[in-house]
Amino acid sequence: MRKAFKMKLYSNEKEEYIKRHNPIWQELQEVLTSHGVSNYSLFLDEETNILFGYAEIENEQKWHQIAETEICKKWWKHMSDIMKTNPDNSPKSINLEEVFHIN
Repeated sequence: MRKAFKMKLYSNEKEEYIKRHNPIWQELQEVLTSHGVSNYSLFLDEETNILFGYAEIENEQKWHQIAETEICKKWWKHMSDIMKTNPDNSPKSINLEEVFHIN
């Protein structure tokens, strides 16, 4: 199952965002993998500071369970100063509807 979404990075935070993801925390990567996430990419539109995320997931239930893990909550807090977030520090994320695909 393919999943696409967008988030908003604060202005002038591109380098910090890249730094925090390279490398991503090993424990977070293990949680993503163990919850069925693969082929995960993030792209930045520098003109708008919109991040576009793409991931292949096993199912929505496992994807949502990631948010309940302590490492995910810790990651959200770590990232909350450089991107738009909700009161619980989760990134403000908008799911995108797939309207076309060629396999």
